[in-house]
Amino acid sequence: MDFGLVLQTDPPASEVVDLMCRAERNGFTHGWTFDSAVLWQEPFVIHSRILDRTERLTVGTMVTNPGTRTWEVTASTFATLNSMYGNRTICGIGRGDSAMRVAGRPPDTLARLGEAIPVIRDLAEGREAEVGGVPLRLPWVTDGRLPVWMAAYGPKALALAGERADGFILQLADLFLTEWMVKAVRDAAEKAGRDPAAVTVCVAAPAYVTADDSPEALAHAREQCRWFGGMVGNHVADLVRRYGEHSALVPDELTAYIRQRQGYDYSHHGRAGNPDTAFVPDDIVDRFCLIGTPRAQLAKLAALRDLGVDQFAVYNMHDAKEAVIDAYGEHIIPALR
Repeated sequence: MDFGLVLQTDPPASEVVDLMCRAERNGFTHGWTFDSAVLWQEPFVIHSRILDRTERLTVGTMVTNPGTRTWEVTASTFATLNSMYGNRTICGIGRGDSAMRVAGRPPDTLARLGEAIPVIRDLAEGREAEVGGVPLRLPWVTDGRLPVWMAAYGPKALALAGERADGFILQLADLFLTEWMVKAVRDAAEKAGRDPAAVTVCVAAPAYVTADDSPEALAHAREQCRWFGGMVGNHVADLVRRYGEHSALVPDELTAYIRQRQGYDYSHHGRAGNPDTAFVPDDIVDRFCLIGTPRAQLAKLAALRDLGVDQFAVYNMHDAKEAVIDAYGEHIIPALR
């Protein structure tokens, strides 16, 4: 199992770069950042510095979208980084929850996302692709490689990930839902004539390592990670609007907890202490995140690995960023590498 670190690009950018360097020293193989132009600093500028300061780390977006940048610009940006640093990037992409909504636009449709995935990949790898009816090619690309991984929750999005993406990003660590969603992606890949095992599976969720299992330690860890249930709840609310509260296409284990959800202020997006996440119960924090001692987290990570998860990416937005990176480097990564 590989391990990634996920950060927001809050200023100062030097702190983001330092944390990524610390992650590489502790055995992490991937470094990911959010991409929401209004809320945070420009990720690709920071990616360039991360790649310059590291030797092996693969860097990517979790996630960009097909709406805030034109597709040839996204492809050219990744291809430039790959040309400079040796094919060490991944394009994580989704519909654009925060990036589009904060800018006053709805997230992109799955149809548009499905069109963008092969175009961005082809252009970044030096092949011709059509953008807006115009055939384009980046003539300076040689030996380029850009895997495109798609974030998904709902049945149509999961099918699209299986049909077109090189990897599937699942932003929660619930064992039941992971099994259900990985199966949906791999079934779709097989139906599309692809090798299901060739679709890389990345589970991304907050992790908070505690020294013991005392109620006080676990309560603090839950409060530091409760924001995640609110972030996932945005996507779940979209699914409920589309499929209904009780649908055979979407399991109740995913949708039931948002019934008390009142709304969401993106100014607190992805941050510990988010006041819009009070509706998230403790059991959802425990199911969606990794909370507790290294031993407890190893057990859950081993179960995720057995479900077909290739990478666990740690959302590291809480009051113990360095401590969690170091704990994973000392206790967890060596045991599962």
